[in-house]
This record gives sequence, structure tokens and C-alpha cells, in this order.
Amino acid sequence: MKIQFLLNILLTIVWVFLTGSLATVNFLFGFILSFLVLWIVSRNERSRKYFRIAPRLIGFVLYFFYELIKANLQVAADVVTPKFYMTPGIVEFPLDAKTNLEITLLANVITLTPGTLSLDVSDDRKVLYIHAMYVDDKEEFITNIKQGFERRILSILR
Repeated sequence: MKIQFLLNILLTIVWVFLTGSLATVNFLFGFILSFLVLWIVSRNERSRKYFRIAPRLIGFVLYFFYELIKANLQVAADVVTPKFYMTPGIVEFPLDAKTNLEITLLANVITLTPGTLSLDVSDDRKVLYIHAMYVDDKEEFITNIKQGFERRILSILR
């Protein structure tokens, strides 16, 4: 998988040199074009793993930025208005993530999002305790994280 990524970067650099344009759009186009070329010429199942993970990783990053912007706007709006709309709470989040890496990534992504903070993991590593500023419905909060961050992290790492 590392080899395919490095080949993708190398082909992108070659594309940029051939076109002579250092524009960001040209880098992105070169990356996508080299990704497609590598996908077409890949033959075995082992080399195809990169082509399954790369789109998922890009989707995860875009989803994270969307959630980050949405949470920043929500917290900022609550700070500048005279009335507070916070409904803080601590939620027991049941984990589907099993390994240390999966749990750590999930906890860090939750903490990086404004308005939420990962507090602790239970001793049996089945529950993550999360403090959130806006918990109107605990089940909806859990579902949003399960279908959002956790599902995407697990699809990349498994």
C-alpha cells in the first residue's frame, strides 16, 4: 500500500513538471489522474487495498472538516448570543472499536471537535465516556458518532 501511495505521489510530481503549472488544482488533477492510472494497471488483490482505502480516507477527512466547521459555528453562535442553548451531559458511548489504535483515533477525533471531549475508556474497553455541550437526545448523539466517526475510522483500519 505504501508503494502505491509513493507511486501516486511520484506520478503527480511528474504530471506537475510536464504541465509546468504549480497551481493547487493541477496538483489535485495530477493526483486523481495518477490514482486512476495506477488503479487500471494494478493486477493483484494486495495492490488493490490502496484503492479501497484512499477514497475512504479522503471521505473521512472531508467528513471531519464538515463536522469541525459545524461544531465551531454552533459553539460560536452559543457564545455570542445572550441566552445559552447548551444542554451538557456525559454520555456512555458503546464502542465497536476494539484495538488501541481504533479507540485512540476515535477519542482524539471526538476531542478535536469543539463541544465534545473524550473523558475515559472503561477498563473492559467497551465504553467511551464523552462530555458534550449539546446532548438533547443521548441516543441520537450516540447514533451520530457511530454512523459518522466510528464507522469511517473502522472502514479505514479494518
